Amino acid sequence: MATTVIAVRETVPGERRVALTPEVAKKLKARGADLVIEQGAGQSAYFADAAYAGVEVLGSAAAALARADVLLKVQPPSLEEIAALKEGAVVIAHLQPHLAPERTKALRDRRITAFAMELLPRTTRAQAMDVLSSQAAVAGYKAVLIAAEAAPKFFPMLTTAAGTIRPSKVLIVGAGVAGLQAIATARRLGAQVEGFDVRPETKEQIESLGAKFLDLGVSAAGSGGYARELTAEEREQQQRALAEQLKAFDVVVTTAAVPGRKAPRIISASMVAGMKSGAVIVDIAAETGGNVEGTEAGRTVVSANGVSIIGTVNLPASAPVHASEMYARNLYNFLELSLKDGVLALDWDDELIAKTCVTHAGEIRHEPTKALVETS
Repeated sequence: MATTVIAVRETVPGERRVALTPEVAKKLKARGADLVIEQGAGQSAYFADAAYAGVEVLGSAAAALARADVLLKVQPPSLEEIAALKEGAVVIAHLQPHLAPERTKALRDRRITAFAMELLPRTTRAQAMDVLSSQAAVAGYKAVLIAAEAAPKFFPMLTTAAGTIRPSKVLIVGAGVAGLQAIATARRLGAQVEGFDVRPETKEQIESLGAKFLDLGVSAAGSGGYARELTAEEREQQQRALAEQLKAFDVVVTTAAVPGRKAPRIISASMVAGMKSGAVIVDIAAETGGNVEGTEAGRTVVSANGVSIIGTVNLPASAPVHASEMYARNLYNFLELSLKDGVLALDWDDELIAKTCVTHAGEIRHEPTKALVETS
């Protein structure tokens, strides 16, 4: 019997993406899967039900969930959605297991096989499935547009009858996917851009986009593409150097994040106090604690000296068409590993499957999550 893959409306406030697009639905149909969506599942991302050719459309989420062999989601499923799934179903989503032990317990107790796409090993083979990278690209792009809108200055240099307007100086903190996309976007808008990252290997990437590498004299090259934690001495040195440099910038975009952990604090309140009045900081990491002291998720905070700190929330949802297209392709490429002639057959010897799994057959397979649940 063919595997039934479903998608339902995302219920988290402000979430406009959908995990299954018409393009990916067509590909899954070609591989022999049955497809079911809740009515209006893609509406907020501008994908009408009629665009899902050959897909069964049901009037309620409960009816769709009851049919699911595989549930594709953007946000983690709610406890109600988990309860509506049949035992043994598969969930593929951005699960954030570290934030909700009760959700992990529910998945375990319902014997759901749950895959957290943010846990996917960051290998060359996994690049086409990397939801963190695809969605970070959207976040980096949008963050710069938000900064340009909020800044009291032009980004590009302008030559006018009233004289020459100098370009804004923009600093991008963090040179991962979001940071590099932010650099490229700020450059396209005509700003004078510098990029900073404690990983020395990012210097070439930053410079390849036409930006200047801001060298603070601290290197924290780590493993898996992430920076290691700085020593106390290194952090103090970095803080002193960064505080001095920040005084010159009109706009700062911070993008530093580590999946499953609180965002690293990079810019302190005293650094903000030393920045010029009218400067703008956009903190992409606001939802996980923020890179900037004083950041509040979903709000703009203005410091005593007139620096605006914008705590962005779920930026990928603000570009739902392209964000959904990329996310759905990521999920398809992951699902393709196991979908043979329309039937799901999980290969636990494949590290991409094994290391992305959180729960299976009534057990928590991701050790950090297991430890969290057992102590909660």
